[in-house]
Amino acid sequence: MPDLSLSVFRFEGLAKTINSMCLACDTNVNTEQLDEFSARYLEVLNHGALCLMISIGHRTGLFLALRRTGPCTAVQLAAASHLNERYVREWLGAMVAGKIVEINDELFALSETAAQLFANEDEASNIAYLSQYIGMLGEVETHVVDCFYKGGGVPYSAFSRFHDVMAEDSGQNIVATHPDHILPLVPGLTSVLQEGINVLDIGCGRGRALHLLAEKFPKSRFTGCDLSDEAIAYARDRANDSELRNLRFEVRDLTTFDREASEAAYDLITAFDAIHDQARPDHVLAGIYRSLKPEGVFLMQDIRASSSIAENRDHPLGTLLYTISCMHCMTTSLSQGGMGLGAMWGEQCALQFLKSAGFTSIEIRTLEHDIQNNYYVARKKPQSSVSQATGINQRAER
Repeated sequence: MPDLSLSVFRFEGLAKTINSMCLACDTNVNTEQLDEFSARYLEVLNHGALCLMISIGHRTGLFLALRRTGPCTAVQLAAASHLNERYVREWLGAMVAGKIVEINDELFALSETAAQLFANEDEASNIAYLSQYIGMLGEVETHVVDCFYKGGGVPYSAFSRFHDVMAEDSGQNIVATHPDHILPLVPGLTSVLQEGINVLDIGCGRGRALHLLAEKFPKSRFTGCDLSDEAIAYARDRANDSELRNLRFEVRDLTTFDREASEAAYDLITAFDAIHDQARPDHVLAGIYRSLKPEGVFLMQDIRASSSIAENRDHPLGTLLYTISCMHCMTTSLSQGGMGLGAMWGEQCALQFLKSAGFTSIEIRTLEHDIQNNYYVARKKPQSSVSQATGINQRAER
């Protein structure tokens, strides 16, 4: 194990050492800044480690078990969760040190806040799942380091848990909010879905969002496409088990979608956190434009950020999103010989791509509870000149 105490001692003394070395020159090193940086770095190390342990607590069900069991010993928690006691005890040590779990006379209990956010029975209110991204990305660190030297990218196949994590993420950000928050972004959309329209979802993953919509709107017809065989197989099995006849899935590489897309086939096309991952997002967007009916709508959820790094310096999720982009979104695109836009391609770039695809009416909507995403509502022509046949009406704010 690394001798962190010695490293910290050396770092805390670094400011004095550098000042002594610079007595003969005009350089003055701010010792307070060095001390602040060293303290921040220790915090980074602790929080990074805590994130991994939160992920383990989420994946093993320890948070839920601890909330249900109440104040208990490590032995009791291990028995309740059917896990190895020695590992549970060490996990509890990290949770106590991280101020997630409280201890009193060897009895452990979740803090009230942690119980609400990490052990909530309501999936939409449980945010512990986010910690899984750190472990998932750590799995491919060596591959990404190789790409720094050699270029290229890391393929989807290198991420053993990608679809597991994304399915949970989709459950939180899309499935749970779809009917009450996302659909109303396009006034009239719920009504026409009830009447029956053709819908395509790009990059559907395991199809959780489409499954929900197909159940809720049986008169509409839903198609989901994704590059992953595993994700589509899962989506098809679930649809078959539910006997949904208005829902189908297909494995599809959209690199040449601009040429192969069916013309004027869909009333609504959606893409949730998917366009920036594509090898050729320009081709995909051009294909979406081609596939839409003249009065159709394209609804795209994507990261809310600037295309300028400088303008993202104070982004509340900037470090996390650039990391996910570098170690997943960008590199998987590059692995296919793609453009490698990355998750932080930004609003300016997104608008330019949409306009280049042919869209002339583009709105950017946001949801109060969602600090991460923009929702782009794009049409082939301004609303005033669009046919009212589908009833998908929205005032264009351009």
